[in-house]
Amino acid sequence: MSLRHVAAGLLSGALLLTVPSPARAADEAIGVDFSVAGGTPSYRASGWIYGMTENAAGPADHFFTDVKFRGMRAGGAQLGSPGGWSNGGYDRRWNSTRAQLLRTHALGGTFVLLPHDLWGADGAGISRFPGDNGDWTDYDNFLTRLITDVKATGVPVQWDIWNEPNLGIFWNRSQAQYFELWRRTYRRLRAEMPGTPIVGPSHAGVPATSTGWWTQFLDHVRANNVVPDIFSWHSLPGDPVANVAAATTSLDARGIAHPRPYQINEYGAPDEQNPGDGSWYIARLERAGADGLRANWASAGNLHNDLGNLLVRNAAGQHLPKGEWWVYRYYAGQTGSIVSTTPSPAYDAFTTKATGTARILVGGGGTTGNVAVRLNRVDATTGIVANNQVRVRVQRIPHNGGGAVPGPITVTDSTVTLAGNATTVNLAHTTADDTFTITLLPPSDSGFQSVAVAQHSQQCLDNTDLATRDGNQQQQYYCEGGDQQLWNFRPVTGVVGAYTVVNQQSGKCLGVDAASTADGAAVQQRTCAGGATDQQFTLRKVTYAGNDSHDYQLVARHSGKCVDVSAVSTAARAAVLQWTCNPATRNSPLNQTWRLLGR
Repeated sequence: MSLRHVAAGLLSGALLLTVPSPARAADEAIGVDFSVAGGTPSYRASGWIYGMTENAAGPADHFFTDVKFRGMRAGGAQLGSPGGWSNGGYDRRWNSTRAQLLRTHALGGTFVLLPHDLWGADGAGISRFPGDNGDWTDYDNFLTRLITDVKATGVPVQWDIWNEPNLGIFWNRSQAQYFELWRRTYRRLRAEMPGTPIVGPSHAGVPATSTGWWTQFLDHVRANNVVPDIFSWHSLPGDPVANVAAATTSLDARGIAHPRPYQINEYGAPDEQNPGDGSWYIARLERAGADGLRANWASAGNLHNDLGNLLVRNAAGQHLPKGEWWVYRYYAGQTGSIVSTTPSPAYDAFTTKATGTARILVGGGGTTGNVAVRLNRVDATTGIVANNQVRVRVQRIPHNGGGAVPGPITVTDSTVTLAGNATTVNLAHTTADDTFTITLLPPSDSGFQSVAVAQHSQQCLDNTDLATRDGNQQQQYYCEGGDQQLWNFRPVTGVVGAYTVVNQQSGKCLGVDAASTADGAAVQQRTCAGGATDQQFTLRKVTYAGNDSHDYQLVARHSGKCVDVSAVSTAARAAVLQWTCNPATRNSPLNQTWRLLGR
């Protein structure tokens, strides 16, 4: 938590595939070389500070699992403020920490414990700190209680001894007193929890090689043989690549053995929490080989919710994803091998390749301009190039002013011919906070994945209650980004413009009950049945003036009728059925108009 953090309220080829745009501010180029690859993604950027409800019951699991959540850093900040051990409020903070610790572990993540928040030094003006007047008795008692409580969970944690001790808002005492706290805590942990990784100093600022607080800490831990297992700092803002280089230089100068893990356990200033900057941090953390936890700037009850500002809540209290959450979801889908990427001054990218696909997450917030992404040695991929051609799909992930985003938006989707096993994709980055993804697929793959947003209600076509049974009637529901709202449109062989529509979560096909041709027949899911025309849909473009280019009616082949939300309802859970198609005009009800953002 930096000083800005507190101010914000947190106390604790030859063929160019071009995306059209207005005049640009700057031109830059990124290079990708698919012939140079190594290592597999570990999703080192997919962690954050706080973001679960006080009792750890929310947000829903899929918001974590869909982004391959790796860890959370917490310790009960803001609860009962002033709270914590020093204010007689330890129990509430520990109970929340315990719940969040256990859920983090259940979700497969690592929990980074923040004792300073449990003590009560979360930015509130506390009157006493460990070791005041040379008396460490109370702090020793605090450690005894906390160590006992952590051991009782049976879950391993990383122990982040004290957050931002170089800032008076968190450590309002001398550096010498902090060094003694570090030494005492380190030795207690080594004696009583010998396997616990010790993290520090969680410095408010980035590593430096010149004399200052960072290097003074290094001198102290080396001289006293209390070197942390994981060196940590905050990049708010900062460049993880430059930070790691400075950290390594400063450790080398003191003979401190490494490689040790580096943890940038708060990254992303408030104005950097958007798809453009978020993607850039992901690329830079991966390039630097450092683990990252995204900062959380919330207060007033929102710290313990909203997945560190990756989600918003609607009037019904339902969590909805922001654009940056979709960035992490795309990142989570990057599997196989990491591919060599050459950054530009303002942009970087994270690229992977796997059999049948390659994925590029482009990052660069804070600036606009044309970004030329040169794809070299595309032939070094597996199962993507055919007859010297490749399918290139470009999607934009919008910031939307920090509001909810139902999904990435397809900008272009074309088959291109390579020249010298290469091609260039030009991205017109006209909105600084937005970002782009580029996905390569074999030319024979003409399907797509998308949400389907009903335009009268702005809710998504949803597999009701995530059921896997045949006959489950579909519904509309708030666009929350889960697999039950993602639909794979697979072309029907020999029928131009027709698709089977397969739910990502259940693997079953959208269809009409009993192949009925009647108005009001339920639209449901069933086991996919090959050539069954009641499971095939054509996409009829909605072309009235002012419509979005992604708007379609979904027309059942067997009946010629449209997928429709019953009674033009705007209520969550309203049933989806088939009905005689309305004319695609402005005055028609939009309960048959579905925005396929991935189309």
